[in-house]
Amino acid sequence: MTERFTGSFTQQEPIPEAAIAAALKVLGHGRLHRYNTAPGELSEVARLELDVAAFTGARYALAVASGGYALGCALRAAGVAPGHRVLTNAFTLAPVPGAIAALGAVPVFVEVTEALTIDLQDLARKLGQARVLMLSHMRGHICDMDRLMAMCDAADVTVIEDCAHTMGAAWKGVPSGRHGAVGCYSTQTYKHINSGEGGFLVTDDDDIAARAILLSGSYMLYERHAAAPPPDVFERIKYDIPNVSGRMDNLRAAILRPQLAALPDQVLRWNARYAAVAHGLSDTPGLAIIERPEPESFVGSSFQFLLTDWAPDAIRALLGRCAARGVDLKWFGAPEPAAFTSRYDSWHYAATAPLPATDRILAGLVDMRLPLTFSVEDCAQIARIIRAEAGALFQRG
Repeated sequence: MTERFTGSFTQQEPIPEAAIAAALKVLGHGRLHRYNTAPGELSEVARLELDVAAFTGARYALAVASGGYALGCALRAAGVAPGHRVLTNAFTLAPVPGAIAALGAVPVFVEVTEALTIDLQDLARKLGQARVLMLSHMRGHICDMDRLMAMCDAADVTVIEDCAHTMGAAWKGVPSGRHGAVGCYSTQTYKHINSGEGGFLVTDDDDIAARAILLSGSYMLYERHAAAPPPDVFERIKYDIPNVSGRMDNLRAAILRPQLAALPDQVLRWNARYAAVAHGLSDTPGLAIIERPEPESFVGSSFQFLLTDWAPDAIRALLGRCAARGVDLKWFGAPEPAAFTSRYDSWHYAATAPLPATDRILAGLVDMRLPLTFSVEDCAQIARIIRAEAGALFQRG
């Protein structure tokens, strides 16, 4: 009998009981705005920022309204202005070039490798074109951060890390987001901790932190930030930074704090599911699994594989056959963007020359979420279905 998977690829786990209790406490007192505090009270947002700083090992942390806001705020705080050119991966999601373009800056796309990370050879060719690199750890894949930082430091290029898919990950034990000047994270529903929308940025730089806090809309209440530079840093710049309001509220902060504390255990659960899929798909004819380098500690919340040089009709056939058996796969090679699979040539506001290496990789790139509502056995079943359908189509040629 043909197997059929019956789970949902978009259903998240429930918010933990501790987070629900914390949210009810905030709803009970009604002080949702981060600066609306009782005498002597440290707001939930300020407490979350302390937690995030401790979790990442950063000096400073700022909680904001979304991961996309964190990206734009970090760029502006790092000095990016209209007309500036900003390097970024060709393989990323729309909020990354969107954050660059929203400032009137110009994205400069860098090729991607078959490991789905930024091509460091192409980056070396383009480093002289910009003073900032917004590095996207797209779908949780981390490049050789030692080599990248050596290149960028030598070229005096500031690195901002987009860690939307790597909160809880690391390179050689250094948390993702802690190699560059700023690390940006997302707490959107499909990320590693869930507040619907939300985000953070972390940094060790006094001036970047102070600018970001003022940009976020602190209304000169910066002394209520516990994970922040001393007041004299703000005093130097407070009249020069516009308010671009993007604060997180106490309700979202309250539900995030217990989730952040539980994240290391959640990472283990995700990686067990990722391993089950990787094992089930190993040595599938015509299908290449993305190799993970030994120095990378990743979070397996999604899974990618390559159908390199497959005909588009064959890939469509695979997606259709898997869908008929309950397995929802996304394809980055489709001519029209769908949901979260837009690509660099979809963003007409960020025109660029063709990127042939990236084009070839994206043409065969298939993507799949692995929510924690799946069991390890579910993931093994999903792999069996993909393996059977891919094998049958590959044999047909």
